[in-house]
Amino acid sequence: MNALNLKQNLDDYDDFYDMLTESHHDLTEAQSKMLDAQMVLLLANHIGDLAVLRQAFALARVTVEASS
Repeated sequence: MNALNLKQNLDDYDDFYDMLTESHHDLTEAQSKMLDAQMVLLLANHIGDLAVLRQAFALARVTVEASS
């Protein structure tokens, strides 16, 4: 089973953050949520490993629940 990579894997976090925020620029809240959902589907398809995706969803949910 492959493991979710939690080590730094982006060359430039600032560029990534800029890209992320720019992609949401001038979108309504509903459009922004649709963009996020579309990105999840595109990246999940790219990853293609359900075990890794399960780990990612579980970690994301725990993080969200802990912040509430």
